[in-house]
Amino acid sequence: MAISLHNSTNISRVGFASPFLGSNSASKVSISVSLPSFSNLSFKSVETSRQQLYRISAMLKAESSSSDQVKVDISLSPRVNSVKPSKTVAITDHATALAQAGVPVIRLAAGEPDFDTPAIIAEAGINAIREGYTRYSPNAGTLELRTAICHKLKEENGISYTPDQIVVSNGAKQSILQAVLAVCSPGDEVIIPAPYWVSYPEMARLADATPVILPTLISDNFLLDPELLESNITEKSRLLILCSPSNPTGSVYPKKLLEKIAEIVAKHPRLLVLSDEIYEHIIYAPATHTSFASLPGMWEWTLTVNGFSKAFAMTGWRLGYIAGPKNFIAACNKIQSQSTSGASSIAQKAGVAALGLGYAGGEVVSTMVKAFRERRDFLVKSFGELEGVKISEPQGAFYLFIDFSSYYGIEVEGFGKIENSESLCRYLLDKGQVALVPGDAFGDDSCIRISYAASLTTLQASFERIKKALISLRPAVPV
Repeated sequence: MAISLHNSTNISRVGFASPFLGSNSASKVSISVSLPSFSNLSFKSVETSRQQLYRISAMLKAESSSSDQVKVDISLSPRVNSVKPSKTVAITDHATALAQAGVPVIRLAAGEPDFDTPAIIAEAGINAIREGYTRYSPNAGTLELRTAICHKLKEENGISYTPDQIVVSNGAKQSILQAVLAVCSPGDEVIIPAPYWVSYPEMARLADATPVILPTLISDNFLLDPELLESNITEKSRLLILCSPSNPTGSVYPKKLLEKIAEIVAKHPRLLVLSDEIYEHIIYAPATHTSFASLPGMWEWTLTVNGFSKAFAMTGWRLGYIAGPKNFIAACNKIQSQSTSGASSIAQKAGVAALGLGYAGGEVVSTMVKAFRERRDFLVKSFGELEGVKISEPQGAFYLFIDFSSYYGIEVEGFGKIENSESLCRYLLDKGQVALVPGDAFGDDSCIRISYAASLTTLQASFERIKKALISLRPAVPV
């Protein structure tokens, strides 16, 4: 095949070989392309030549397809390549696959209550379907639900919003991501205390922002040191993410500590606070929950995220929300309008029923919290009796974040060396058939997260398995 294109009186000729063709001489192409000379270049002539080259490229691809297969470009966006997959999801999926294959694995990796959705909430969803409430909902959420959320935030959290300052999303995770995308510019810094929920740093990266990780200590109950925060704020600092009660540690920020953090934030008008309060109702007295936006002067600085998954055992319903100053919320609403649009109309009817259960979820939620506390007490006591273990007793949520680092460095016959939290979790899955999450997923490799969102009987069995798996080991480092 030969191609010759002529387009102007002053001609520069360019010859090139096709990169799409192989070495088969029968399929070789001789090409002569006539382009405008550089002395007479114009936008129109350049554009015309560019279009000619595109047509040639398409012809070459078609010509070569009969002799050589064109390979699809499978490269991915650098933004996506910068994001790490969620280890909690990966481990949960792996443990589920083992269980489906007949391996008696106890799964304590997922952050999901083992309770069914309360009947009154489930019935509201069922009725929504029966009554034909199955169409698209408003992008920001139904007015009915947003009004109920405003009432809840005023009565339970002491913060006032109007419905146009609320966006309901498909889970609190979406609410957080949209907030990060809405307020962060490329090169901004997102300050994240560690241990952290696995998705916070990756959400920052998706926004082309830089996660700045501030370590905390188990001896301080994994709470952020205000002095450390202040020393790490720069002109690029845009967002501080706080999670209380915390995933993965169960730590609860006391009001006095939050007030110290608020004093620091108030000095930096560009630094916003995202307060993740998804576990607020799963809290154990005497600990109490304080919404950051309720602190003096912090309403304007704060984006409050909450949802229905944890306290109301509604993980599969996918329903969360964000509240904050209108300009930020409008930006989140805009992002949602071009991605998922409104949350499920059925789930939103169920959400209204959940908020109608009474203050803090009423008796339904308090019954679940009582069970979580019983499980926590059992695990804290049991693991506290094991050699080489450090524990910070959680004040909320349903996780234990236990320091097992004294077992690192031990060589196990038939397994290999336990070098870190990931290899210890693999050992416990292999030897004890218990699925846990390594602490490095949360920014602290010395620990392992254990979810006690499982029955007490299951937790008792899992502890015995873990104890048996560790019994032959001796701490490599004295505690």
